[in-house]
Amino acid sequence: MSDLAALVEKPNVDVAIASLQDEGIHDDSRRLVEYDDKTVAIPITEPPSNTRVEDVIEQIDPDPRIVDLPTVLRERGFSEADIERAPSSWAVIGDVILVRFGDCDRREAVAEALLDLHRGADTVVDRGGISGEMREPDIEVIAGDGETETIHTEHGTRYALDLAKVMFAPGNKAERARMGETVDSGERVLDMFAGIGYFTLPMARAGAHVTAIEKNPTAFQFLSENARLNAVEDRLELLLGDCRDVVPIRVNAGDAYDRVVMGYYDAYEYLDPAISALEPGGRIHMHEATPEALFPERPTERLHRAVDAAGREVSSMETRRIKSHSQGVVHAVLDATID
Repeated sequence: MSDLAALVEKPNVDVAIASLQDEGIHDDSRRLVEYDDKTVAIPITEPPSNTRVEDVIEQIDPDPRIVDLPTVLRERGFSEADIERAPSSWAVIGDVILVRFGDCDRREAVAEALLDLHRGADTVVDRGGISGEMREPDIEVIAGDGETETIHTEHGTRYALDLAKVMFAPGNKAERARMGETVDSGERVLDMFAGIGYFTLPMARAGAHVTAIEKNPTAFQFLSENARLNAVEDRLELLLGDCRDVVPIRVNAGDAYDRVVMGYYDAYEYLDPAISALEPGGRIHMHEATPEALFPERPTERLHRAVDAAGREVSSMETRRIKSHSQGVVHAVLDATID
C-alpha cells in the first residue's frame, strides 16, 4: 500500500482531519508534516471522495506518529523531573498552540517539541490570565514565527481572532457547539456579551436571528469579520456598546427575544436588562464562576431574586458545570425558562 497524504491548507487542518476520519481513511500511524508554508500533509490510506483537499501525494519515508509529549521530550534528553514540570495539556487554536507553562523552566525547548507534535501549528504562546472589563488576554510568544492572528475552526464554525488581543476559551468548546444545537431556526436571540462570536456564530449558522452586543472594539472587529467568514450576515445584527446601555434602548423600542445568552462570569450583574428583553416563556442562559461549595445555590438564588424583582416567574431551570475555572471554582451555566 502506498503511503498517501492529503495536502490541506493550514487553517483547514482540524476540519479536514475530522472529515477524513468520517470517511475512515485517516492514517493515524503517521504524523502530520508541514509540506510548505501554506499546507500540511495529512496521512491517509486512500484518496478522499468527500473531503476537500488541495492535492494527494505519495510520501517517501514518512515519519511514524509520536503519540505524546513525554515521548518526544525523552527522545530529546529531558530528565523525568523536567518532564514532570512540562505542561500536561494545551490547546491548538488554528495554527497557534496555547499553553500554560506554569513552573516549567525549559519553556522554549518544550514549545519546540509541541511544534514538532503539531505540524499544522506555527506559534506557541504561554497563556496568562484574562483581565479587565474588555476581557483582554495576557500571553507571551515562546516559539515559532510569533504570529498570533489565526482562523480556528470548530464544528464547522470559523473564528478569526488574534490571541494576543482577544480572549478565546478552549474549554468552552462543547458549550459553543451546544448553543448551536439548542436554538431553532428563526428564533430571535440576544447575545449580550458576544465577543468574537463564540455563541453568536453557531446559533446564527443554525438559523437563529441574533442581536449580538460587544463593547470591546477589537473583539467587535473580529465579530464583524466572522459574520462574513461564516456567511451569516443576513441573520446577525451587530451592536458595538455596553449591553447595560444598549438593551434598555432596544426594549423601549419594543424589541423582545426568545432567548438571551449571557456568556460572562459576572452575568448576574446584568440580569435586570436581560429579563426585560425576554419574551414570556423565553429562555435565558446565565454563566457564572462559582465556588464549588456555593454551586448551584448561589447562581440559582441570584436568578430567582432578579426574576422576582421583575414580577416574573421561573418555570423551569437546569444547572450545568462547563469546566473547572480555577482551584475550587467551577464555570457553570443556568438554563432557565422565564414566564
